Amino acid sequence: MNSTLLSVSIALLAGLLMTRVFKPFKLPSVTAYLIAGVIVGPYCLGQLGVGGLGFTDHASMADLALISEVALGFIAFSIGNEFRLDELKQTGKQATVIGIFQALVATLFVDLALFGLMYLLPEGTLSMPQVLTLGAIATATAPAATLMVVRQYKAKGPLTDLLLPIVALDDAVGLIVFAVSFGVAKTLQTGNVDILSIVVNPIIEIVLSLLLGGIMGLILTQLEKFFNSNTNRLNLTIGIVFLTASLSMLEWSIHTPAGELHIAFSSLLTCMMLGTVFCNTCSLSHDLMAASDKWTSPIFAVFFVISGAELELGVFTDWAIVVIGIVYILFRSFGKYFGSMVSAKATKCSPEICKYLGITLLPQAGVALGMCTTAMSLGEAGNLIRNITLFAVLIYELFGPLFTKMALTAAGDIKPMSEEVKKRRETKLAAVKNSGVK
Repeated sequence: MNSTLLSVSIALLAGLLMTRVFKPFKLPSVTAYLIAGVIVGPYCLGQLGVGGLGFTDHASMADLALISEVALGFIAFSIGNEFRLDELKQTGKQATVIGIFQALVATLFVDLALFGLMYLLPEGTLSMPQVLTLGAIATATAPAATLMVVRQYKAKGPLTDLLLPIVALDDAVGLIVFAVSFGVAKTLQTGNVDILSIVVNPIIEIVLSLLLGGIMGLILTQLEKFFNSNTNRLNLTIGIVFLTASLSMLEWSIHTPAGELHIAFSSLLTCMMLGTVFCNTCSLSHDLMAASDKWTSPIFAVFFVISGAELELGVFTDWAIVVIGIVYILFRSFGKYFGSMVSAKATKCSPEICKYLGITLLPQAGVALGMCTTAMSLGEAGNLIRNITLFAVLIYELFGPLFTKMALTAAGDIKPMSEEVKKRRETKLAAVKNSGVK
């Protein structure tokens, strides 16, 4: 227990100190947190073997899995808060069309690229089930990194308004595409057609997740009426998000004549729905979300440091994984960018959105890692899928937030600091320094 607490402390402090180190380079805090995680991870400080000072191996981070689950719950809750009906009337159609189209195009691009690569590499290096599974994983976009960049730079504008709903929609689209593609992949490998896995299970997961999130959102709104203090209301909101995240981790398997019926929830979808219902039914949701954002800041920092520590640097030692990984990264990026640009033009979005939206959809992490965990059921073929996904996540998480910041800045959603604000900050810093001298 002491070692775990020390690890959390080191993770938080390392992340915060790294933001100061990288401040002159004007990198997003997310990137600094991830690099701090690599430093305290198994490949750097962890090599010293001192418990608590760094993570000695990936197994030592198992005790911190709860923090990651809580952080993802609040990230999804915050993104769900962007689905306000009055705003969706303007962007809902565009977000839906773009969200679905860019995900499918990314899958198509990766499938075609890896299919061609399959015949160029030595026989047996890459198989059709692996190609289909990796193509499905390409749909997923990481909401966490995107949300953190938006918050840090207070991004606001047409691109941001469209981006967050699309990132949220990605989870549902990704679940369906992955279920179908992975079902076909398993059929090719085993020869057995499993309709439950391909069609029924993903539909059940999506429906149950939305239903559970909706019910918890209504419960939260009703319970808020019993409290007059904003502090108690904030405590209630945090408690309900905790409860919803924990309920979404429940799962059951039922054996039927047609196969195994898997009853489970997507924690991201569930907590997104919680936030969506809450923001549309509670008049105090704006104030409570602002207070919640401040409370969750250190949790998010630890979450990204842990994510950095979990990055698998060992994948660079296998040339086949590097080659396949580079092709995957390039063509997924092309697919996201081209799919977003075409669908944005088709839905009459502004030129800035058409040009920069695809760049903001590059980060990839949690959902993709969850998919590759499922892919491990393919046996030896699953190991290659996992390693390539880890390789891609490593690159996307380190560079994706920076690209997102650059795209939002170029689109005008991130405003440069005004001269008045700069002078005010300089005056405050000078006052602090002078008081320290005295």
